[in-house]
Amino acid sequence: MSIWVKICGNTSLEDAWLAAEAGADAVGFVFATSPRHVTAEQVASISPRLPDALEKIGVFVGSSLDEIEATVRACRLTGVQLHAEGGANLPVQLRERLGPRLRILRVVHFGSAVTEQVAALAQDKNIDAVLVDSRTATAVGGTGIAYDWDMAANSLFGSPGELRLIAAGGLTPENVFEAIARLIPWGVDVASGVEAAPGRKDPDKVRVFVAKARAAALARSQGQ
Repeated sequence: MSIWVKICGNTSLEDAWLAAEAGADAVGFVFATSPRHVTAEQVASISPRLPDALEKIGVFVGSSLDEIEATVRACRLTGVQLHAEGGANLPVQLRERLGPRLRILRVVHFGSAVTEQVAALAQDKNIDAVLVDSRTATAVGGTGIAYDWDMAANSLFGSPGELRLIAAGGLTPENVFEAIARLIPWGVDVASGVEAAPGRKDPDKVRVFVAKARAAALARSQGQ
C-alpha cells in the first residue's frame, strides 16, 4: 500500500520546499478566505521554483470557472481542490478547459449525509479523488478537528469502490499513523497539524508527519 501525502496551507517558498524535501507528494495553496490565504501573484512566484514532480494544488471555495482557470494557468498548478460551492458542473468544465492531466479533488465534510455525497461524486469520472474533511461553523477546512474515525471507517472508508478517498481534518504527526491504519485512505492531507503558527510550518512536524504516513502505509502493505 502506498499513500499520497499533501501538505496544505503553504504561504511561502520556504514552507513549500520543506514539504518537498520531507517527501510529500503535493503542496496546497489556499486561495479562499483563510489564515493561510495566498494570492495568485504570490503563488506564481513560488510554483516555478519547486520540483517538477511535486504536485501544486490550488484550494478554491466559491471561485468562478474563469477565476480558477486563470489562477491554474498563472500559478502553473497541477491540480485543484474544489468545495461544493463551485457547482456540480465545475469538474467537467475545468477538464474541458485545462485537460486530462489536471488533478481534480472534491471536498466533502464528514456528517450524516457524507455517504450519499461521496456516492454521487463517484459517478463523476472527472473527479480524481474526494477529500473528506471536518468543518466548523466558521471554517470549511484547516480546522484542526478530527471526525469520528470509527464511524468513518465503517460507513465510508470501508468500501469506497474505485473512488480514491483522502483523509483530512485534525491530522497530526502524533495521530496520522493511527488514522491510516484505521481508515486505509488513498491519501492524507494536513494543514494546521504541522504548523508553528497559522500559515507558517513547523519543520520538525512536517518531516515527522510525512515519515509517519509512509511508515503506516508500509506497515499496512506488510500486514502489520
